[in-house]
Amino acid sequence: MDTDRRSLPRNSWLSRGEPLDRDDAASRISAYIYGNILVLAALVPIVQSEKYVGIAIVLGTALSTFIAHVFAEAVGHGVREGEPLSRAERLAELRNSVPILSSAVLPSLILAVGWIGVIEHGTAILLAEITVLVRIGGVVFVIGRLNGERPDRRWLLGAAALTVVAVAVVALKVALTH
Repeated sequence: MDTDRRSLPRNSWLSRGEPLDRDDAASRISAYIYGNILVLAALVPIVQSEKYVGIAIVLGTALSTFIAHVFAEAVGHGVREGEPLSRAERLAELRNSVPILSSAVLPSLILAVGWIGVIEHGTAILLAEITVLVRIGGVVFVIGRLNGERPDRRWLLGAAALTVVAVAVVALKVALTH
């Protein structure tokens, strides 16, 4: 018996149980990029920190950004709609903001591997930074698939261009705030 995954019941607050519409996809991609850029900006200056401090900074950056993002979206909704978010809208906003939190998971795991000594601390930081850059560039492939396009060379060029722009944004943030 072949079951369509979308027809399976889902009780998680992370899932609506139906295909993602373009607006929600755009919100999640925006949160994903935003979270990854801020995590990368948090990673850059931690070279001189104690090993465990880097993990705390990355996780703290993602958590505080998640909270600020959800709060700001709720306030913005109140301005747009003239009323507070309903329970369903709050859950949808939380789901759409989860990519901010997810942006810290892999870099934190890599830093933890460096903390326990499997790899050098500096190598762990570099690998975490590269991982975030790959995640940012990889969004081009997600967007292409959402648009129903077939992969081609332009996707690689777009991924490289997006990554370069992200590096420029991170460099500006680090220069202005550290």
